[in-house]
Amino acid sequence: MTEEDRRAPAAVVFDALGLDYEKAFVSSEGHRASLQWLLQRLEPGSRVLDVGSGTGRPTALTLTGAGHRVLGVDVSPVMVELASRQVPGAEFRLADIRELPLKEGEFDAACVYFSLLQMSRAEQSALVRALARALRPGGLAVLATVPLDVEGVDGVFMGQPVRLTSYSAEDFAAVAAAAGLTVLSAEHATFSPAHPDAVPEPHLFLYCRRDAD
Repeated sequence: MTEEDRRAPAAVVFDALGLDYEKAFVSSEGHRASLQWLLQRLEPGSRVLDVGSGTGRPTALTLTGAGHRVLGVDVSPVMVELASRQVPGAEFRLADIRELPLKEGEFDAACVYFSLLQMSRAEQSALVRALARALRPGGLAVLATVPLDVEGVDGVFMGQPVRLTSYSAEDFAAVAAAAGLTVLSAEHATFSPAHPDAVPEPHLFLYCRRDAD
C-alpha cells in the first residue's frame, strides 16, 4: 500500500488543490454572508471550531480578525501548512475530525464548509452530533453542503477524482435537528467556482443553534 493509499481521500484531493481551492471559492457571497451572520451574534473572544479549515481564508482570517479564537482542523497537510502561514492568529491542527476528541460544550460556534462531502452518511450524521455536543448550550453552527441526494457517487471536482455523498436539503436539515441543533434559517445559492474544470454548484447554508439542555 502506498502512502497516498493510506491517506484519507479528502487529504489526497486537497493536498493537490492547495491554493487553487481558495482562488476558486474566494468570491462566494454565501460563505461570506454566513461569516457575517456569525460575527453579528458571537460574544467577544468566542472560541470557534473550523472543520475542514482549508487555507484559512476566508473563515479563520475573518473570525480572528474580529478577535475570536479559532481552532482549524484539516486532514490535508498542505492545507494546514498554508493556513498556519496565512492566518498566524489562529491555531491549526492536522487531524481527521472524525477521530478528534471533542469536549462537551468547549466551543461557542462551529463552522463546517463543504467538508462532509467525502464522508458516508453515517459519518456525516455522527460528526454533526459530535459537533453539536461540542457547542455550549446556545452555541452557533454554520453547516454548508452541496444539497444533492447522492451516495457514493464518483465524480470530478476541479480536476480531482472524488467520491461524493450528500443529503437533500430537507434531509440535511433533519440531520442537524436530530443532532440537537435548531435550524434558524436555510440559505440556498448557486455558485460557479473560478476554475476551468469546475461547474456551477448548488450550495446550502444552515444557520443553527444548539438547543439548551
